[in-house]
Amino acid sequence: MPITSNEISVEVNGQGYILPAGSTLGDALKVSRAPYIAGAAVGILKKAAEKRTEEVTEYAINTPKGELRIEIKDPESSSGKLWAEHYKEYEGKSIHWASPEAVAFGPFEADIKPSRETGSFEAFDVLFGAGGFDSHNTHLILSRRRHTAEYGAPAEGVFAAVVTGRKIIFKLSREDSILSIDPVIEWEQLAEKTCTTDLSVPLEDEDSIFTYFEVELSRNAPVGAEHFYALTREGTFNVDVVTSSFISDDILREVPVPYENFEARREGTISMRTVGYGTGRTYISREERPSSLVHSVVGQVTKGLELIKLAEKGQKLSVESLPPQIILLGHSFEEAEPVLSSIGVELIRDGYTGKDSVIVRQDPPTTLEILGEAKVTAYAVSRAKLIEVELYPERAPKSVDFFRHSLELKTKTVGKLPVHMIYDDTYLFKTEEKVVKYKEVLPENTPTGKVLAGEIGITNQAAKRMGTIGVRLVDDDLFGPTGEKLSSTNIIGRIVEPERLKEIKEGDSIYIIEAARRRIDDQENQE
Repeated sequence: MPITSNEISVEVNGQGYILPAGSTLGDALKVSRAPYIAGAAVGILKKAAEKRTEEVTEYAINTPKGELRIEIKDPESSSGKLWAEHYKEYEGKSIHWASPEAVAFGPFEADIKPSRETGSFEAFDVLFGAGGFDSHNTHLILSRRRHTAEYGAPAEGVFAAVVTGRKIIFKLSREDSILSIDPVIEWEQLAEKTCTTDLSVPLEDEDSIFTYFEVELSRNAPVGAEHFYALTREGTFNVDVVTSSFISDDILREVPVPYENFEARREGTISMRTVGYGTGRTYISREERPSSLVHSVVGQVTKGLELIKLAEKGQKLSVESLPPQIILLGHSFEEAEPVLSSIGVELIRDGYTGKDSVIVRQDPPTTLEILGEAKVTAYAVSRAKLIEVELYPERAPKSVDFFRHSLELKTKTVGKLPVHMIYDDTYLFKTEEKVVKYKEVLPENTPTGKVLAGEIGITNQAAKRMGTIGVRLVDDDLFGPTGEKLSSTNIIGRIVEPERLKEIKEGDSIYIIEAARRRIDDQENQE
């Protein structure tokens, strides 16, 4: 149905919508109900910008064995023009024949003038050829190695070359076909593009809008996938670094992640650095890069790659992960069982099983392993041992980072904290993670007056017991929560219900959950 002069046509994440002329980005988001996190950046690509790209010279050919790319050598040649006008017609074409020298997709009819001359071809050349010198029997031929042959190619012969994904050519067989062919647009060179958080931006006819990106996580990297879940816990990916070849999020930098999966880094590949400078940093590739022994591949962007290419430093992007993360920690068996049952996962109860139980450990520990085994053992304690804390990252950023890192709260929703010593109204804890070896605890947010009951302190490096965590159940204006003088104590937060500690004994362990995180989980349960 044609649109009127009072309307505009826009696309939101690939879906078309008709809006009144003068509509804003916010209007489009409301009408489309597109996935979007408030405050995240949205990409807008003008149709006019795409039209101004005079020559598309690179194309992505997707096959069951992977993606390869070809570059057109001469767009003005007859074969170059034929390709540009008809490349979509070659989608679905199977490999008709394959030899050590070349593979051929087809046949199909094409407007070419076959030549009977013998041609010389280099590895990775691309050409049209006519079986029996008949244009009704045309094939798309990809050369595997240097050779000579009579393919019935047009006089100009080779019109393109495979530039990336060359290994794919050697993996192709008679069972394979062309799944899709898409032009590669150099987004960075387009003038009329933007990535913005301003929802009042007016839209124009034929604008394309991208509100989020979707990631499919790899079963070959279950721990890395859990790292990505933790990174995007709030539904967003922070764009801390931008280059022509990648964007990266540094939130979990310095949090170790194992090397699990060796794969080529295609456009949209999610990878994590596992050793050296930047360990724990998460990358999303903007262009193809070779495999790396220090980058473990954990997933692939399956929708919204345009948003990755349009993103700017300092922004955050909305993201959805497949499959969704399974979060058991901090929940009761009664909350967890129906959710797991709905996805075909058996729940085995372990530990405390009373009505006030709360899950603090699970085996297997990762979402992808749980789904793979269709079974999970959940260990619970009484809710009295789940201690809710409110942390002060604005006042003591380094010390709060130390605390979260020590208890693995950067990647988990519940952390374990063993009770080291109890005397009078003072409770001292020692972390299981030996973060003290590589994390400094410099003085910050040291109290100058009274320390309130329930406040959490960490001994800083001005004292010998650096890294000790403590809480007192009474106010004190002489010593901090770890029993050190005030100048040797960093205050990092408070326990919401400190009286819960009265039931704790030396040798026990308590389990920590952040107050803000708990509120978010509760809201999700209500919804």
